[in-house]
Amino acid sequence: MIILVMNAGSSSLKYQLYDMLDESVLAKGRVERIGLDASIITHEPTNKPEVRQVKEILDHTTGVKRVIELLTHPEHGVLKSMNEIKAVGHRVVHGGESFKHSTIVDDNVKLEIRKLFDLAPLHNPPAMMGITAVETNLPDVPQTVVFDTAFHQTMPQETFLYPIPMVLYRRHKIRRYGFHGTSHDYVSRQAAAKLGKPLESLKMITCHIGNGASCTAILHGKSYDTSMGLTPLEGLMMGTRSGDLDPAIVPFTMDKEDLTLNEVSSMLNKHSGLQAISGLSSDMREITEAMQEGNKQAKLAFDMYMYRLRKYIGAYAAAMNGVDALVFTAGVGENSVITRQSVCEGITFLGIELDRARNEERSNESRLISTDESRVAVLVVPTNEELLIARDTYQIMMEQGKDSGIVEIEA
Repeated sequence: MIILVMNAGSSSLKYQLYDMLDESVLAKGRVERIGLDASIITHEPTNKPEVRQVKEILDHTTGVKRVIELLTHPEHGVLKSMNEIKAVGHRVVHGGESFKHSTIVDDNVKLEIRKLFDLAPLHNPPAMMGITAVETNLPDVPQTVVFDTAFHQTMPQETFLYPIPMVLYRRHKIRRYGFHGTSHDYVSRQAAAKLGKPLESLKMITCHIGNGASCTAILHGKSYDTSMGLTPLEGLMMGTRSGDLDPAIVPFTMDKEDLTLNEVSSMLNKHSGLQAISGLSSDMREITEAMQEGNKQAKLAFDMYMYRLRKYIGAYAAAMNGVDALVFTAGVGENSVITRQSVCEGITFLGIELDRARNEERSNESRLISTDESRVAVLVVPTNEELLIARDTYQIMMEQGKDSGIVEIEA
């Protein structure tokens, strides 16, 4: 079964095409600067040269059309016909309380996604544009949606509710939702497989740390608590996001600096975090380079980042009454040796013993970086959200086929 995975942004489209017979990637690429007359398409077919085009692409519908043209191109393509695409899976950031699992797209699902625009104004509307664009170009192909928030719907009330008047939850669904759920789900399964243990037997903390960052406490295979909240702003210090702070800072700053609500929101989301403290960059690579060259502000930014990350790990170990495995993933988690080392050396009370040689190895595979004697297994697991979306889509399609009496036989 050939499945196309799409991730739509406000002015972009990312895609990967999978053959689910062996989960191989047939092609991947991205469309950038949608809405401009100089949009950029980068198409990477497996075992063929990369293609880069600059064209006018004024909307997502045209963007999807161009992607299909490249996938089926006689020279650059990997498919004979678009009819080979059996399903399209989409990443949607916010599913609210409506969606606890990935699901097939229908009119009711689209209506619910639109209702959630207020909770994710930067993410859900572009996702809806992606769904609509595929409908126009591939009207007979079923679509599925995989929600970042769905994995966290197993959180109990004591972890997802805020201590504010309950009427705000009942009327407006103000609560902790959490994000990066697709990534936390994927890496927890991979980590359990690497350890050779059932996921349901483990107490695990997964750290998805890139420009955006979140930690999740996974108790017996289910999300028990996670650091992001109603929005992706809460939790860890990030590249440009503040993470946790005293909520009174918002009205206080608005008053003292004569800022509007939009301006203070922009400050906390786009001009805080590593970038604000270092005065240099939101990129951990540049922060660590500057720190090693003696830059004091870069060192302060790094120390604050590490402190907050260790604090969440310690809190989640307490919340679960123990931890069996600690997992690092995403851009910083997978690539920053010094970040993993600093975190682990600050939480040895948990029984963590880092193997420095293992930690310094470079690999694209899941690997153990703790010593064999460490009471807590520490792993680096490369995330692959697109593959999880493809797997969920494939599973939904197979279940749909069984319900209709049709079973696909792979060639």
